[in-house]
Amino acid sequence: MPAKVYHGSLSLHYAHYAHSPFSSIDRSLLSQSWEADIEDFQWHVAVRLAELRDREGFLSFAWIGRLLEAFLQCQEEFRVMVAQARRSGGWGRQAEMLVAAHHQRAVNALDVCNAARYGFVRVQCWGRLANIAASALLAPGEIQEGQLRRAFKALFDLSALLVEDPAAPWSGSGVASFLSSHRNSSFSFRTPASSSRASSSSVSSSSSSSHFSPFPWSVSRTWSAARQLQAIGSGLAAPGAHDEGLAAPAYAMGCMLHLTSWALIAAVPCPDRGTVLQANFLPPLPPALAFPWALPLLTLQDRLTEEGKRKDRRNSCGLLKEIHALEKCVQRLAEAIDAAAIPLSWESKAEVREAAAELAAVCTTMKDGLEPLGRQVREVFHRIARSRTECFDSRMPNTY
Repeated sequence: MPAKVYHGSLSLHYAHYAHSPFSSIDRSLLSQSWEADIEDFQWHVAVRLAELRDREGFLSFAWIGRLLEAFLQCQEEFRVMVAQARRSGGWGRQAEMLVAAHHQRAVNALDVCNAARYGFVRVQCWGRLANIAASALLAPGEIQEGQLRRAFKALFDLSALLVEDPAAPWSGSGVASFLSSHRNSSFSFRTPASSSRASSSSVSSSSSSSHFSPFPWSVSRTWSAARQLQAIGSGLAAPGAHDEGLAAPAYAMGCMLHLTSWALIAAVPCPDRGTVLQANFLPPLPPALAFPWALPLLTLQDRLTEEGKRKDRRNSCGLLKEIHALEKCVQRLAEAIDAAAIPLSWESKAEVREAAAELAAVCTTMKDGLEPLGRQVREVFHRIARSRTECFDSRMPNTY
């Protein structure tokens, strides 16, 4: 399809498509010729990317969920368009190669989904340990020495998960560095020496017992997020002036796939994630005015790049907004406990309880957000796999 120059706002297109139920879009696709649908599809992609660009809470649970939803909608429209191209006679060697290349990129995205789900499991574990620490200090009544020790013990277990994972690029984070400095020492708040030694010993054994293998069955030790992202973007180039048919939609879906995978890798703990944040893994950028979705896509890519460069995020466990909040609250609580003396003064007790309340609120947010996000990632995985299977089935001759 020849490149076109798009000017103006997406507001009119957004008003028409943004709130339309997907079933109505699907019916519209089926009722039109697939050639006309190519133009509509590109505007649908533009509208969804523009909505993500303008949405508040960048890289939060809600934002990532909306990104996954937008990808699923675009994926379904592209699947319908490919099926219509086959039925309408608009299928040739070029179309077959474009679709095959897209599905090959999607295979790499399946691994990204697996790694992201594993990242969610790790974050859930961090949230449980952080919640133990917060709950111990929010119990009714005066804060006793045992409660402080239970809270610090949970924070030490969290430290083990942050620091001891040999594949973790985030071991230099503020939380990990602060807590690891206390690993082989007694708690600094003033208590009898024998009690401190016993508690320190129990912390060490608890940390070891709570530590688990950094890779599940679905992610090998040699897996690299950087390599997967490079493979997804490999060969992804804007169609030329003489490319027609599915060239433009396939390119749009490739860019959407790359953006979604990049955001998932950046948001949560993934093996080799630090390399992705430090290097440029973008495919050749689309001409800003050649496609209606190019400008919002470029804006989102720039925002992801800038987030990875921020000084307070470079050593973070993930760019996800809620992970960053968890790290800050954990560090504040650890510092408050570390500075405490038994019995607690009024000021120390107020500081500890306030820090624990903030951490408890973040843990509740994470618990409520992780489960639905995990379900969406599973849906993306199954939708990609099903679409690829349908593509192979359609190429097999009918033997009946």
